[in-house]
Amino acid sequence: MENAAGIGTVTPAMVEARARELAAINGRSKPSEADYEQAKRELTGEPETDPQEENVESIPESDDWDPVPGSSGRQAAESLGEDEDAEGRSESAQMFEEGISEAEHDQMRQASRADEKSDEPEP
Repeated sequence: MENAAGIGTVTPAMVEARARELAAINGRSKPSEADYEQAKRELTGEPETDPQEENVESIPESDDWDPVPGSSGRQAAESLGEDEDAEGRSESAQMFEEGISEAEHDQMRQASRADEKSDEPEP
């Protein structure tokens, strides 16, 4: 396996050499501080970080997201579940109430039939 062995201890001379390479790649004659940082990250295996990411990570979590500074926001309306009606009743609650309504209706019909029978003259 080619290039599988580690490079060992990273020395300042190695960082300097890689920083010079990076400067040359970017068209500069002398390496910048960013070149040295990138060279060190590359040679030590540290993950690359984006400058904007570094800025975001340095912000306290409480200040992380404020779309309109000074705005207190507002409470979002609760969304209804899949089986809820406009009044927020679940499907089973809707069926329960429907059953009660049907039972009341049946009782009223039976009561009116009983009244009709009692109004009929007996033979």
